[in-house]
Amino acid sequence: MPRGRAARTEPARIERSGANEVVAQRTRHDHDATVPPDVTAAIREAIVRGEFAPNQRLVESDLAEQFGAGRGGVRTALVELAHEGLVERIQNRGARVRAVTVAEAIEISEVRMVVEGLCAAKAAEAVTDAEIAELRTLGEAMRTAVASGNVLEYSELNQTLHRRVIEISGQGTAADVLERLRAKNVRHQFRLALVPGRPSVSVTEHLAIVDGICARDPTRAEHAARGHLVSVIEALRATGPGSV
Repeated sequence: MPRGRAARTEPARIERSGANEVVAQRTRHDHDATVPPDVTAAIREAIVRGEFAPNQRLVESDLAEQFGAGRGGVRTALVELAHEGLVERIQNRGARVRAVTVAEAIEISEVRMVVEGLCAAKAAEAVTDAEIAELRTLGEAMRTAVASGNVLEYSELNQTLHRRVIEISGQGTAADVLERLRAKNVRHQFRLALVPGRPSVSVTEHLAIVDGICARDPTRAEHAARGHLVSVIEALRATGPGSV
């Protein structure tokens, strides 16, 4: 009889165990649904937008509350962003936004010169009629922003043009590389936009890139893109040492 009772109750224990596992899976699923799909991307974008200043401490509990994520997810994100060079982790002191020196910004721009030149050439080969019209409209908007002295709008349009050229090129590997470099260098780019006279120089260079792509001339487009980054490097050198 004891063995019989054990035999009858064992399936019940298995059934309850299975039910508990289902509940646990549902609980984990419900919890995951409330966590942003990519905390790393959210923090990275906040740094790019300037929500966090260079050398500012990044407190895990504050970030968890701001982005609606668990502290474990935030901690993992900070480790990944440290590998990207956006965040600096200091032993026993946590993490902070990493400042980028002018020398490093120049190195980044030198890499961008090669990769964005490639993307401009690829875009010239792949661009459609609709995309040509889009790039022309974007170029005119940039010209108008500079003429009206709207530096912030011009800076945003600048970023949009670079992003669209990369997207049109279809070069996914280059897009990944440039996204990481953009995040590290965006503060210097905005700083350059504030230099008197720089937007007028920059918009002419960007319009040359647009012209090369819209003419479907890869050599011309690549030359214009590389020429623009050479100009950026010269402008960075003129700003002198420091970090942002």
